[in-house]
Amino acid sequence: MDFIWIVFAFVFGMSVRMLSLPPLVGYLIAGFTLHSFGIESSEVLSLLSDLGITLMLFTIGLKLNIKRLIKTEVWVTTVGHMALSIVIFSGLFWCLALISMNFFQALDLKTIAVIAFALSFSSTVCVVKMLEESGEIKTQHGKFAVAVLVLQDIVAVIFMVVATGKIPSLWALALFLLIFIRPALDKLIQNAGHGELMPLMGFFLAFGGYELFNLLDLKGELGALVIGALLSHNKKATELYKSLMSFKDLFLIGFFLSIGFTALPNSDMVVLALLLVLLVSLKGVLFYGFLALMKFRARNAFLSSLILTNYSEFGLIVIALSVQLNWIHQDWLVILALAVSFSFVLNSIVYRQAHVLYQKYKKTLKRFEHPISLRRRRLSKLADAQVLIIGMGRVGKGTYYSLRESLGENVWAMDADEERARSLEQQGFQIIFGDGEDAELWETMDLTNLELVLIALPQMADIRNIQNQLKSAKYQGKVAAFARFDDQIKELEECGVDHIFNFYREVGVGFAKESLSIMQNEKKQANQLI
Repeated sequence: MDFIWIVFAFVFGMSVRMLSLPPLVGYLIAGFTLHSFGIESSEVLSLLSDLGITLMLFTIGLKLNIKRLIKTEVWVTTVGHMALSIVIFSGLFWCLALISMNFFQALDLKTIAVIAFALSFSSTVCVVKMLEESGEIKTQHGKFAVAVLVLQDIVAVIFMVVATGKIPSLWALALFLLIFIRPALDKLIQNAGHGELMPLMGFFLAFGGYELFNLLDLKGELGALVIGALLSHNKKATELYKSLMSFKDLFLIGFFLSIGFTALPNSDMVVLALLLVLLVSLKGVLFYGFLALMKFRARNAFLSSLILTNYSEFGLIVIALSVQLNWIHQDWLVILALAVSFSFVLNSIVYRQAHVLYQKYKKTLKRFEHPISLRRRRLSKLADAQVLIIGMGRVGKGTYYSLRESLGENVWAMDADEERARSLEQQGFQIIFGDGEDAELWETMDLTNLELVLIALPQMADIRNIQNQLKSAKYQGKVAAFARFDDQIKELEECGVDHIFNFYREVGVGFAKESLSIMQNEKKQANQLI
């Protein structure tokens, strides 16, 4: 029976993936399909679901950046948006209850508020996936979106703790002492190496935190979040996060499959879910309004709002808990599961056109931009730059070092990660903080002396967008980029990139040249001794 779950999850997950949609939409469909065939859930599926949620909270903890979370624009937008969303959704649902609309007629104000609360969340899974796939996880709008999601997730965990009604043990006060074990945790993570011990240690810490908090009559998931947060400052936190991502996603399949075993959707549920998806646009409008008040640039406000315009798997967790507590009928779990799935589909399709949509509606959006916006420092002129390297990861930095040796100060760099740009600037790099996909950035630059732009970014979508922006800015020089796989070369040729480097082949060529150079030097030294 377990293998049947795997088959259905894989088939439907792969099917929606081929349509460029999030696989978890397929997992939800697989759950409903299995249920329609009379296949029942089991304790194994429930266990996988719990493991997935625990790991998700632990990985969220690893991403916690307290300094970013306490920024005014982050917490005001998050709290204000959730509060206003709850009020607006509750008002609309109350009106529907008054006219006795199907599924609403039996709802009281408390139940309506719980549903509205669940709908106020945006999806961590969906947003992070889209940001990673588009290469925008470290951009200004990407970091802001993640900060909002983390703050929302903390609110959800607090709700889960309060909703269970457990009175914590007096020994729970001793949990404040966990801060003092941070040095020991740091040493542990440093000694774990880079192999299989890394994810195993993640399991140990995540579920250890779960069991510790559960022992003290606190919500176990909160323990996973707290332990993750204790490690968030560690240099290897990102590596630990990446090592757990596949396991977390795999276990969460159990959660999405289990939704389908709750009840089968009927036509009325599907219609209501589609109506809820129409309302999701209100979330985007509210986000943009708050960000405009927070003095965000129109572009960053639009991109942040657009990617957060969806419903969340955490909303499903909230509703699932409410069903367990008999606060709400299980039909609502099915309705929200459908609404979440539909919102993922819509959001995935629309966000792919985000930069095109901004260019199309830029004039309208900029009307709402605050006159004193949170603009970051930029340079409108690249001095006497002949070469600009976009993306200062390992490849970008290596390229920068090599070109500086021959071209000197004529080489400049650009990176969308503000922290990285500031750090490299302090190290003496000639670098601009900016997003190469930002049309307004190119409009303010003097590209007259620029002869070559090297795009050292791995995502094809980023390269295409930057190439389009360069064309719009009337750039006359050459563009070079690298491809990791052979099929990407054709894609880069089609979008007009002048020079394409095969990443692994060039590494091999460089390695061979360096090796030959070593051999030749050794022979010269040997001849000199003779």
